[in-house]
Amino acid sequence: MAWPLRVLAMLCAFGFMVAFAVVLAKLTLEPSPASVSMAHTNLHPGSTLHTYLDQPALRDAVKQIGGNVLLGVPFGILVPVVAPRARGLLRVLLLTAVVMLLVEFAQGALVEGRAFDIDDVILNTTGALIGYVLLGRRLGRAVHARERLPRRTAKQTKQTKQAKGA
Repeated sequence: MAWPLRVLAMLCAFGFMVAFAVVLAKLTLEPSPASVSMAHTNLHPGSTLHTYLDQPALRDAVKQIGGNVLLGVPFGILVPVVAPRARGLLRVLLLTAVVMLLVEFAQGALVEGRAFDIDDVILNTTGALIGYVLLGRRLGRAVHARERLPRRTAKQTKQTKQAKGA
């Protein structure tokens, strides 16, 4: 990809990342006074998921679980484009987990009616995995393609070995 297109793609991805950060802050860092009595810290993976799935209305469970998964998808798509050094699957997942841990810590420490929940971090990171596999990997490779050297022929390789031996 030509450098002007790469720059444009990175600027667009950066713009989407900023917009996503604003949405993320709005969804996760606004006080929820109505939830003060229900908010509790969860450090046990799977505990909140179990609570969601035990609800009589499946719609509420899908909304909670699906919403947290969807919140992570933009990370999996945009991080490989915005941060070329974070293009690998493990790097994207690690970066997403760290950012989501920070968001959860902020929720638990600073926001009324919100609490730290490790299951939210797990679901957000799962969303990043989905976004990376579906689109992020390909976009990252398209925008930050590595230049390939021309392949040597067998004759060129033989000549190089002979030159080194001489």
